[in-house]
This record gives sequence, structure tokens and C-alpha cells, in this order.
Amino acid sequence: MIILMELLQDTNVWLIFSFLILCFIMVKYGKNAVTNMLDNRIDVIKTELQTAESLRVEAQELLAQYQRKQRDAEQEAETIIAKAEKHALEIRKLAEAQLAETLERREQQLKDRLAQMEHSAIQEIREHAANLAVQATAQIISEKMDKKATDRLMQDAVTAVAKNIH
Repeated sequence: MIILMELLQDTNVWLIFSFLILCFIMVKYGKNAVTNMLDNRIDVIKTELQTAESLRVEAQELLAQYQRKQRDAEQEAETIIAKAEKHALEIRKLAEAQLAETLERREQQLKDRLAQMEHSAIQEIREHAANLAVQATAQIISEKMDKKATDRLMQDAVTAVAKNIH
């Protein structure tokens, strides 16, 4: 009993005893509150994990969707470029063909114009030569014939030359 009395007077014993009573009270009355609080926290964490997982899946789906769109856009761009190159080649061929046709047409026009100018020059030379011949003939005849015969011969020669020219 003395030992028990000594123990009861020791402050450390009372401290341990108080601590054990406090732990007992906390376990008996606070266990449900702490358990409920932890369960609520676990539920919140589970919900957040599920939300994060669904967001991750959604992000992966969006990434895959954008990658498909990018591939489709690249393929479409390649198709457009190929069509544009083909169209440009067709336009170039058409332009070259039109240029060749235009050059050929102008060359033919120049040949026709040269032939016409040559024909016109020959015609002018013939007319001039005919006029010179008529004047020379008229002068020779006028020197060798009388006036009346000269007028008649001149008239006949001019008529004959005029018929041959046209």
C-alpha cells in the first residue's frame, strides 16, 4: 500500500493515467467522427481520382481526334497541292499551244501580206512599164506620122493596153 500511495503521489503516474483516460474517451466517442471524416475524405479523393481519370480519357480522345484532323488536313493539303500543280501544268500547256497558234497565225498573216505587197508591186511596175511603153510609142509614132493617123493609133494603143492591164 505504501507503494500504491507513493505511486498516487507521483505526478508522472497521474499524467499517464490522465493520458490513458483521454485515449479511452477519444476512442469511445471520437472514433466515429474520425472514421466518418476519413471516409468522407476517402470518398472525395475517389471522386477526384475518377474525375481525373475521365478527364485523362477525354483528353486522350481529343488528342486522337485532333491528330486525325491534322492527318486529314495534311492529306487534303497534299491533294490540293497536287491538283494545283496539275492545273498549272494544264494551263501552261494550253498557253504554249495558244502561243504557238498565235505565232503561226501571225506568220501566215505576214506571208499573206508580203505576197499581197509583192503582187501589188508587180502590178504597179507593170502599169508603170505599160505607161512608159505607151508614152514612148506615142512619142515615136508622133514623130513619124501625121496628126490624124497618130491620134487614131494612139487611141487604139491606149485601149489595147488598158484591156491587157485589167
